[in-house]
Amino acid sequence: MRGARHRYYRQPRQDAARVAVHEATGSIVFAVADGVSSATNAEFGAVEACRSALERMLRLLSLGQQSPDFQDVAEAAAERLRRLARQRLDKEEPEQAEVAGLYATTLVAGVVRPDPAGPLVDLCRIGDSGAWLLDPAAGRYQQLFDSKTGSDALFVVNEVSPLPLLPDPLPRTSTRLAPHEVLLIGTDGFGDPLGDGDGQVGALFARHLAEPPTPLWFAHLVDFTRETFDDDRTLLAIWHRTAAAPR
Repeated sequence: MRGARHRYYRQPRQDAARVAVHEATGSIVFAVADGVSSATNAEFGAVEACRSALERMLRLLSLGQQSPDFQDVAEAAAERLRRLARQRLDKEEPEQAEVAGLYATTLVAGVVRPDPAGPLVDLCRIGDSGAWLLDPAAGRYQQLFDSKTGSDALFVVNEVSPLPLLPDPLPRTSTRLAPHEVLLIGTDGFGDPLGDGDGQVGALFARHLAEPPTPLWFAHLVDFTRETFDDDRTLLAIWHRTAAAPR
């Protein structure tokens, strides 16, 4: 969803997301990105980071890797941004600050693999986009990466270290998706108003995401209004397939 601020000023959405199925393994691969507003072409950076991450994860799975080498995935996404900057600046080796000034973006990339004991989830993150496990019945959100807004944070920090910067070590996590849980991946346009999930926003999504909604209703949910939160919002949700779930 394009945020209220970008709608008002008639500016493009700076979030992006891509999802694909790796048919040979039955895995779902995905990438969610949030272009940094200070970058002049943040929307293109987000799109290209997602595209590059998805291409690389699909290729690594096809080469037989059960879980993608996320360092390789992150490096491929950073290189894609550098390549864009070379073309844009007509410069063989642009400085990292020049690349960031054009295309800086966050990135969460991952894969959900089928397993007899329950789907296995592997994720990596660059920047401040997030991922959660939602237990709809309990209305509880388990954050899979450190939060800037939760009760564990003394201060809210908006400083971001995005692509093309590569953190060392690269934050990554693995978990298993239980039958009653929903995997959520989102930009801070969703994560900031969600917070710990114990407010009205958390209750809204816990109530309506117990089962997969129709795409139109899902979009309506993501387009909620909460005062002072006007950023672009992207949310990806993954459920266990059931007989009643739409495809």
